[in-house]
Amino acid sequence: MMNEANFPDTVNLAEVGPRDGFQLERRLIPLDLKLDIIQGLVKAGLKQIQVASFVNPKRVPQMADVEALIRRLDRSADCLYTGLALNRRGVERAHAAGLEAVEISISASDTHSRKNAGLSLSEAIEAGAGMIRTARDFGMRIIASLQCAFGCVYEGAIPVSRVTEMARRFQNLEVERISLADTTGMATPRSVDTLLSRLLPKIENTAVGLHLHDTRGLGLVNLTAGLSHGISWFDTAFGGMGGCPFVTGAAGNIATEDTDYLLTSLGIDTGIHRPAVSECSRKMAGFLERSLPGKLYRLTEEMRV
Repeated sequence: MMNEANFPDTVNLAEVGPRDGFQLERRLIPLDLKLDIIQGLVKAGLKQIQVASFVNPKRVPQMADVEALIRRLDRSADCLYTGLALNRRGVERAHAAGLEAVEISISASDTHSRKNAGLSLSEAIEAGAGMIRTARDFGMRIIASLQCAFGCVYEGAIPVSRVTEMARRFQNLEVERISLADTTGMATPRSVDTLLSRLLPKIENTAVGLHLHDTRGLGLVNLTAGLSHGISWFDTAFGGMGGCPFVTGAAGNIATEDTDYLLTSLGIDTGIHRPAVSECSRKMAGFLERSLPGKLYRLTEEMRV
């Protein structure tokens, strides 16, 4: 059901801060603080939280404690915990750690794929299909993420036809959702509109989400472009944390609090308690001893409307 602007009446925010946000930080975040933040996000009403990526800890030291973190998660909470995997070994680790959902992530850019996963584009597509089959054999819920869907700093524009065909291939493997990731923050409202106009009619029976970065300040504008196509899944990060370790200058995700404020102003329900998310952001900013990119969490009490 859509409102008058063709926007969905409700939107699901998938929180990725504990993965996408933490992975870039040079100061190691203690396990207890990670757990405290995740619990705070659960209490704030987030129903899906990406808590880890199963990558080589030598390349991403913040993810060295993922198995220990997952063992201590509150499983009684009404929240789906997910993990990101870039290869089959990552899927196997996610399953062994006890996660019921995994996000299979490959790049639509050959150069970025080689830098991020050590695979050419064609190798990555085949590997992604294999990862999905492995996760399906484990009985896991599966999200398929296409990185650099809106452009690559190394290759420029990515052909819409390539992204569409990749999405169709993964849809045929029965994934739960296709996530289009603006990894390098190059998306514009026009490119979002163009890609969704071409892609959505071809994968009508599979949910589509957007993973937007705010590198060039268009994150929430691009979200609005997605809303006009009825997109109701968006990845966000508390405080606007995040970025790709393998993309120079990559900035954070759209902030959970800022996104919720925009959606609420449009009459769209998220089920999120924004002040509780902001408290998580202030806690992390205090630990890191710097401000986070998000805006709403910084407002004083009397300004939080």
